Amino acid sequence: MVPSDHAAPRLDVDQILADPGVRIVVCCGAGGVGKTTTAAALALRAAEQHGRRTVVLTIDPARRLAQSLGLVELDNTPRQVKGLEVEVNGGELHAMMLDMKRTFDDVVLAHTDPAKAAEIFANPFYQAMSSTFAGTQEYMAMEKLGQLHARGEWDLIVVDTPPSRSALDFLDAPARLSRFLDGRMLRLLLAPARSGGRSMFSLVTASFGMFSKVVQKVLGAQLLTDLSGFVAALDSMFGGFRQRAEQTYRILQARETAFLLVAAPEPDAVREAAYFAGRLGEERMPLAGLVLNRVHRPLVAEPDAEQSLAAAEHLAAAGGHEATVAALRVHATLARQATREQRVAARFTEAFPTVPTVAVTAQPADVHDIDGLRTIGAAISQS
Repeated sequence: MVPSDHAAPRLDVDQILADPGVRIVVCCGAGGVGKTTTAAALALRAAEQHGRRTVVLTIDPARRLAQSLGLVELDNTPRQVKGLEVEVNGGELHAMMLDMKRTFDDVVLAHTDPAKAAEIFANPFYQAMSSTFAGTQEYMAMEKLGQLHARGEWDLIVVDTPPSRSALDFLDAPARLSRFLDGRMLRLLLAPARSGGRSMFSLVTASFGMFSKVVQKVLGAQLLTDLSGFVAALDSMFGGFRQRAEQTYRILQARETAFLLVAAPEPDAVREAAYFAGRLGEERMPLAGLVLNRVHRPLVAEPDAEQSLAAAEHLAAAGGHEATVAALRVHATLARQATREQRVAARFTEAFPTVPTVAVTAQPADVHDIDGLRTIGAAISQS
């Protein structure tokens, strides 16, 4: 796919999927590049070709994964995919989609008593935060990945992340959570719960002075009361939540994890992949390689685009066969597109010459079923 002067090592996906030391594969990249399909195809191949008990977790709210796996819907519980060709090797495939509110609820139930959990669930601030607050999805994604890993029942966990800048939020979740928990505002709001019963507003007034009046005026007294109650109720959980998130972060840095960048040979997608590759390097996270999807290749190398177009014009002027003229023009268009894609892909290879890469030829139709996923998995592994 890429020109010879920018050749990258070939990515051997089967070697990754078959390695018992690799327990987590994280697929990340820009939106619209086939990332969800790639994750599902890799998970299916791990189960069918390598006999691994695999679960694929999607954090993308799109429903295509369920459809392609023949499931009516996906939710927070792994569902087994039927119809696999695993009679010989005994592999299994399960699929699930992150439900951030249910995951948050499960964390509360697991780390508090029933009475405290009921108090938290009834709090308006918790109801809003667990469903809609920015960042909650990424926190819960780390929590769910940690839960799946800790259960120890999966040979391989394949994670399909949101588009890459959101996926960076996935990586940032532990640090962002720590900053939230250690913030001055949060410590002040926690003060009433730790003060032996003094009222929230007397504590806040003492701490903030005139600033508290501004806060109450802007946010409203009821919101501050809800927030204070929420923070106080979760106070005993915060340390454990942060500890687990940081532990999952360390797992993502370990040898058992492999990050796969997924991109298409388009400037924005390759730019996102390069940005993410640089960030993974900074965070000392193991980048296994790049899957370059939807690559176009002419069936023959010659004639090139210019030769093909010149031959078409000459044949058309001479009154040649219209179908032959059309075929030459189509070949010229495809050859030009392939050359353009080579230049775009080379931008990544030049920046990261040691990152293994595999190019996957564009498919004639979208993937909608298990057979389609098998085709994609084979294309990724054999390209």
